[in-house]
Amino acid sequence: MTEVTVRDARPDDAEAINQVALAAFAQYRDRYDDWPRFSRGLGAMSTLARTAALLVAERDGAVVGAVGYVAPHAPKPDFFEPARPVIRMLVVDPAARGAGAGRRLTEACVEMARRDGAPVIALHTSPIQSVALAMYLRMGFEHRYPVEPIFGVAYAVYVKPLT
Repeated sequence: MTEVTVRDARPDDAEAINQVALAAFAQYRDRYDDWPRFSRGLGAMSTLARTAALLVAERDGAVVGAVGYVAPHAPKPDFFEPARPVIRMLVVDPAARGAGAGRRLTEACVEMARRDGAPVIALHTSPIQSVALAMYLRMGFEHRYPVEPIFGVAYAVYVKPLT
């Protein structure tokens, strides 16, 4: 098995990205109060490329993860401060977890934020995503404030200082 690498997404990655997003969240299907509606958004993750730099994690030629990096001042959900860069929709295929894809995707977004001269980077996640949340905390993200639940699931914004 080869190492996980991160690269810019290509248009022909769209279906793989959408499938990884659905697979990554499938374990939470009973936690969201409208899974069919929520999963339609997940299944269209590749459309993030309209407003974000979309990156993929690849191993052995297959897409095993993806993330969107939203630059400072680019359109983003209202619960984020508009001037901050944001990590959106970090997903890793359950079969590929533990190989470093999530960390590498997060690190790539942090580097992009530094390149953009941002003093911080933000993301939102939920306590139900305990493995991802623990990784973000280990990487220096700090809880800032809760946001409205998404389809009945609690979420909060986390911020990592970059200076």
